[in-house]
Amino acid sequence: MVYGHTDLKVGTLIELDGVPYRVTDYTHKAMGRGGAVVQVKIKNLLNGGVVERSFRSSDKISPADVTRANMQLLYREGNDLVFMNNETYEQETVSADVLGDQSKYVADSTTVSLMFFNGRVIGLDMPNAVYLEITQTEPGAKGDTATTALKPATVETGVQVMVPLFINEGDKIKVNTLTGAYLERQK
Repeated sequence: MVYGHTDLKVGTLIELDGVPYRVTDYTHKAMGRGGAVVQVKIKNLLNGGVVERSFRSSDKISPADVTRANMQLLYREGNDLVFMNNETYEQETVSADVLGDQSKYVADSTTVSLMFFNGRVIGLDMPNAVYLEITQTEPGAKGDTATTALKPATVETGVQVMVPLFINEGDKIKVNTLTGAYLERQK
């Protein structure tokens, strides 16, 4: 299968010069007699760099040969995360630097989809919001639901999140994994 220039929507994985990229921005420009040009921003999935490229209608783009495997986080060891494949029970140790900021919101025993390129882990797919338990915060006062004041709280993964004053230790909160922002308390 080969992509045409109009197939390059946001989130599409492509391969250029042996390197996998994810399309992060897409703009279609009509050039009159010259034909249409697609301008895209693509993120290198090996080193995280972002570049801009233009593709004409005659260009053929290869899809990236990225495989996914459902893996469960067993434990953290320093800056590394140790995952177990849910089907083969093989373990894979991956640096948090490779997985990016979203890895801070993966709790122990959580199953995520790791992406592999040529047998090497290049990232993870996880929901844009997850529920995490508060492990440490100052006690909230009754009636503190009307103000927009925030206080720091530590979640089970060790990340600090700013939460409303009524949140207490033991509460489960929904956190945006892209921004790290508090969304809501679990009902």
